Parts: sequence; structure tokens; C-alpha cells
Amino acid sequence: MRYVASYLLAALGGNTSPSAKDIRKILDSVGIEADDDRLNKVISELNGKNIEDVIAQGIGKLASVPAGGAVAVSAAPGSTAPVAGSAPAAEEKKEEKKEESEESDDDMGFGLFD
Repeated sequence: MRYVASYLLAALGGNTSPSAKDIRKILDSVGIEADDDRLNKVISELNGKNIEDVIAQGIGKLASVPAGGAVAVSAAPGSTAPVAGSAPAAEEKKEEKKEESEESDDDMGFGLFD
């Protein structure tokens, strides 16, 4: 990933076809030693390609990858579903209880440094 990121940084800086020397210079600036095999692999795969096109193709491929979000379940007709407005009210009540308990701890009759 670091080699691809360095290649993209060089391309973003205006170098349309970064060389191994350019990428190695970027990696050396942050204290990373470059592995020649990986470096040459990145350069050979991206050499002569338009970076914007490569990124657009990659985004298209990522669109088909499942992101692992929660599954939406619809309520059955006639079932009782909680009202959307009731959840914030419940949260407010919990917060009030926490504040009260914290206040009661402050008034114990002695201080830490007394």
C-alpha cells in the first residue's frame, strides 16, 4: 500500500510517470526502506496508465463489495413498532439520572485534600 500511495503522491505532484527513484525518494523522506520487488511491481502495473482512470475502475470494483452494514428489517403489518420520537426522550431520562448520581457523589461531606 505504501508503494501505491507514494506513486499517487508523485502523480499528484505533477509527475505523470513516476520512476522507482521518485518513489524511493518519497519513502526515504518518511524513513521507509523500499523493497525493490514490490516497488518494481507497482511501477510495472501502473506505468503508462492514467491514474484517474485506474482510480475510477477501482471505485467501480469496490461498489460491488458488500460493506457489512446492518440489515434493514421492516415491521410486519399490525405489529407494534416503537415510535421514532420516543427514543430521544428515553435517552434524555438516562442522562438526567446520570447527572443526579454524579451530583450526589460531589456532596459527601469531605473533600479529597481536606
